[in-house]
Amino acid sequence: MSPPESAQRLWWKEGTAYQIYPASFKDSNGDGLGDIPGIPSKVDYLKELGVDIVWVSPMFESPQVDMGYDISNYEAVYAPYGTLEDMQALIDACHERGMKLILDLVINHTSAEHAWFKESRSSKDNPKRDWYIWKPARYAADGTRLPPTNWRSYFSGGTWEWDAHTQEYYLHLFAKEMPDLNWENEETRKAIYDSSMRFWLDRGVDGFRVDCVNMYSKRAEFKDAPVVNADVYEQPGWSEYANGPRMHEFLREMNEQVLGRYDAMTVGELPHTPDPKHVLQYVGLGDRQLSMVFQFDIVDIGQGASDKYRFQSWRLPQLKQTVARWQQFVEGTDGWTTAFCENHDQGRSVSRFASDAPADRAHSAKLLALMLAAMSGTLFIYQGQEIGMINVPANWPIDEYRDIETVNFFRTASAAAEATLSGDPAALQAEIDYVRRSIQILGRDNARTPMEWDASSPAAGFTDRPAGGWMRVHDLYPEINVARQQQEPDSVLAFGKAVLRLRKQHADLFIYGDFRLFDPDTNDTFVFAKTATTTTAAAANLLNFSATDQTVDLPAVGGSLQFLMGNYADAVEVDEAQQAAQPLGRPRTLRPLGGPAVSRLIVRVYPVRQHVVAARHKTGDTTTYNGCLHATTR
Repeated sequence: MSPPESAQRLWWKEGTAYQIYPASFKDSNGDGLGDIPGIPSKVDYLKELGVDIVWVSPMFESPQVDMGYDISNYEAVYAPYGTLEDMQALIDACHERGMKLILDLVINHTSAEHAWFKESRSSKDNPKRDWYIWKPARYAADGTRLPPTNWRSYFSGGTWEWDAHTQEYYLHLFAKEMPDLNWENEETRKAIYDSSMRFWLDRGVDGFRVDCVNMYSKRAEFKDAPVVNADVYEQPGWSEYANGPRMHEFLREMNEQVLGRYDAMTVGELPHTPDPKHVLQYVGLGDRQLSMVFQFDIVDIGQGASDKYRFQSWRLPQLKQTVARWQQFVEGTDGWTTAFCENHDQGRSVSRFASDAPADRAHSAKLLALMLAAMSGTLFIYQGQEIGMINVPANWPIDEYRDIETVNFFRTASAAAEATLSGDPAALQAEIDYVRRSIQILGRDNARTPMEWDASSPAAGFTDRPAGGWMRVHDLYPEINVARQQQEPDSVLAFGKAVLRLRKQHADLFIYGDFRLFDPDTNDTFVFAKTATTTTAAAANLLNFSATDQTVDLPAVGGSLQFLMGNYADAVEVDEAQQAAQPLGRPRTLRPLGGPAVSRLIVRVYPVRQHVVAARHKTGDTTTYNGCLHATTR
């Protein structure tokens, strides 16, 4: 990212953010549910990890249809999580340690239990009727009542719910208990700004992760979505409600009236926006809409084209080219980007992008940490990612899943399979197995199992309740937990701390540097370089995705090559031997993980010019990794 625009130093650019899912982070009172008072007990842990920004997912008053994304009162805390006083104590605890705190801003919709919606649905002439989106029914030629559009809900079924009392439909892009607000109404917007933003900013909150940030401006025509699956009535309708005509106007107004007056950070959830030029319209510093966005092409890899939970195999060039596109789109502009591969809506990155096999999972987690730390933008870590937590086991029954999206999809997909394949038991079972496997890879509950603090029963130190937590803890918590890794110098946790220190130490290179992909079409290796725009620093990241040794050329940048990091125990010695035998720019051999070897992080910090080298190796269903970090000086 070329100066001067993107090189402007701002706290939210250089900070490392850590997302907390309250229900699953830490239970303080033994009821089996994570809560707000449990978080301050771990703030020092986060500080030691290298976290600068704590992001707390929804903790507002809510019926919990969608784990708090259905908010019934923006100005209150969900009682089982705690109180306003508990939230203030958490804000203060973060600030006392020099950390910021941001909250989720869920303002595309509310809960149907919100006082605003109760008034809106009470009668057609209620002053708040237009605060939500109401439409009359359509009717088929035979008189059958039809919803206003054929849009499909993100949680299966349609997006319109019939209200018998007022004889109209209301819009809900998500669950029927989550009606969409009408942003076209100025009074609605003012109420949103006061209740969901000013209320918390005045209490010291430093910003927001903005949910569904491009869905507020629905197109006025409310047209049917294009038919992509002729077997069902409901169709993906995002072309009719995402990135609507007034979307940028609304965000500018939100900043002018509220956010810009507090120096607040915003990171928008921005789905359905594949054009980098369009994304830039949201994140230009001068336009003052959003600080940055989560662009989801990377975490969407492997998802089905029309149904998220229909896993599709993918090849390495897809990942490489996706990373390159969203690293490079802000270069030379005043825009900003993010680096992430996990959140509360995704499967665990080790399981999705690497290997969670017992011999490989720690090395996989280290590799992904090294890869992310070399990427430009604000880095986001999701709870448990720092210790390499993995997806739930494939043998968990479907009734262990709690997520409404997952449960609804499985019910719908199973019913469809029964209807079409009941005459072929083998095909029916194969379809059900495929759906379950897809959920096991992509399901949101993979990220929502309780945090694994130690090896104690019944729930890995997450709760003291004898019956365990609100959700089953991962079976592998005795092996993957914070306490164990705190005692191991070569653990994933230790690796993560070192990588974050290195990233901050060389911010010009890793946070602000330009990205260049060297091998976009190869299926075995992933080679990219980072170059600083204000110094002569450079880095090269080499990843081996094959089952055998791969020889790669380090990009020629001049100067002498110096080793910094490696995840083999003997990485330093091996690299020194290679350097003695080969001059700068000649090939380096990236080894597969063999025999009893264990990957480790070894750090030597050298001034100015750096090269990152990492490798991944895959053998059948087993994937293993190695990696090392080099530096050159000029």
